[in-house]
Amino acid sequence: VTGSALLNAEPQMRYPKIRGIYGIILFLLSLTAVWGNYVNMSFLLNRSIQENGEMKLERKIEEIVEPLREKIRDLEKSFTQKYPPVKFLSEKDRKRILITGGAGFVGSHLTDKLMMDGHEVTVVDNFFTGRKRNVEHWIGHENFELINHDVVEPLYIEVDQIYHLASPASPPNYMYNPIKTLKTNTIGTLNMLGLAKRVGARLLLASTSEVYGDPEVHPQSEEYWGHVNPIGPRACYDEGKRVAETMCYAYMKQEGVEVRVARIFNTFGPRMHMNDGRVVSNFILQALQGEPLTVYGSGSQTRAFQYVSDLVNGLVVLMNSNVSSPVNLGNPEEHTILEFAQLIKDLVGSGSEIQFLSEAQDDPQKRKPDIKKAKLMLGWEPVVPLEEGLNKAIHYFRKELEYQANNQYIPKPKPARIKKGRTRHN
Repeated sequence: VTGSALLNAEPQMRYPKIRGIYGIILFLLSLTAVWGNYVNMSFLLNRSIQENGEMKLERKIEEIVEPLREKIRDLEKSFTQKYPPVKFLSEKDRKRILITGGAGFVGSHLTDKLMMDGHEVTVVDNFFTGRKRNVEHWIGHENFELINHDVVEPLYIEVDQIYHLASPASPPNYMYNPIKTLKTNTIGTLNMLGLAKRVGARLLLASTSEVYGDPEVHPQSEEYWGHVNPIGPRACYDEGKRVAETMCYAYMKQEGVEVRVARIFNTFGPRMHMNDGRVVSNFILQALQGEPLTVYGSGSQTRAFQYVSDLVNGLVVLMNSNVSSPVNLGNPEEHTILEFAQLIKDLVGSGSEIQFLSEAQDDPQKRKPDIKKAKLMLGWEPVVPLEEGLNKAIHYFRKELEYQANNQYIPKPKPARIKKGRTRHN
């Protein structure tokens, strides 16, 4: 074999080795590519599983949170819509007004009017006969404040006007604790007059037609001094209000306190206690429940009933007037108790009978206000017809009875009896 032949044969002998190395390299490159693809696929798969899990978790959280968001929206909606419309008053026109007994029957309606007129109202009540539910629609409003306080204890706040309504007003309630009734009308009135003196506020005393007692003059004008039994079962209220009036005029003469005195005659309307023992509430409740309407005595006693909105308007007009002497606020439309019982029976559509019971002690035989002074000096007189007002009251009592039937709790006033052996806080 020649040398050139050997040289030509050597490269051919080397090629198989090169091909093997290239094959290994290609295999390794393929393996790397496959591994890379596997790693990428694993990463993408894990990421997909993770994202899927997160989405499921987010959906789960959303399912839980969405009802809560709905409740929050409902709450926000209720908070923004729950208050009755309130006027805007400028600083110089807006008054800071205190109403004692403001959670009671008349006081809560007065609170509504003054709040809607745009004033800042502070209600003070010890809830003996008042109820929070009468003013709960104002709780949280920036112009409203509710204080659980007994006026027998001093109160120190800054106010421009004081409506002093605190006192039980129905016979069962004020007879239940006569000493407390006396304290509220004497010490309570002294405390409110003291507050009025300190802060320069004007005070309106919610007095009563009971200061006339069982009148010998008919109708009763403000000049009539009254005919009252000072030691009878009603004396704690009658004489309590009489001495409260005396205190007002003593503070006016001696200390220069501005006072207004409203002698309030029989008033009715929504938010009366169902079992407070007054004529209207008794008759309506008995007629709605199909029970006999109880008339004490012959039923020939007369009363004059005004609707609560008329009274509230009269109180506000009197407070803002220049009349410092007592003013009767009542409806001069007079009816016998028997006529009134029959009227309520007809309006309710009840088949109840009328039952006559023995006459109550010191029950006034006649009661009718002379409101010439209110007409002349205040331009005030009742405008709500008796039947219209009674229909509103009947509707309210009917709803209260429905609440009871649905086992919803309705607060009741204290019974008009004294339990033996009971320790009483006076």
